[in-house]
Amino acid sequence: MSKQPDIQIEVRTQFLLEQSNPEEDRYAFAYTVEICNRSDEMVKLLNRYWHITDDNEKVEEVRGAGVIGQQPEILPGQSFHYTSGAIIETQFGSMQGDYEMQSVGGEKFTAQIPPFLLAPPLAVH
Repeated sequence: MSKQPDIQIEVRTQFLLEQSNPEEDRYAFAYTVEICNRSDEMVKLLNRYWHITDDNEKVEEVRGAGVIGQQPEILPGQSFHYTSGAIIETQFGSMQGDYEMQSVGGEKFTAQIPPFLLAPPLAVH
């Protein structure tokens, strides 16, 4: 088995005040993911898995093909970024997950998405 391609994932979040309604326990967030291919071969993103937890320990799991309707191919040294969103019932939450990827040789592997916080700006938890 060959060495798994080096994939680096970074996430930035943004609280969406205009789409949130605290009186109805609705807190909306956008997150921008950057997937950097640090390997020397092209990779393709096949599937996504998200584990979303709010401050009440309510968990939502999301699985699906690709991201934002795409299954991007990422060339060596290149990156792919996209923005999506999540709505939770509490002011604070967290997300983590993984992408199922495939190397140019056809081998499937998992790229972990590190945990990140969902929180309004300047909020203290």
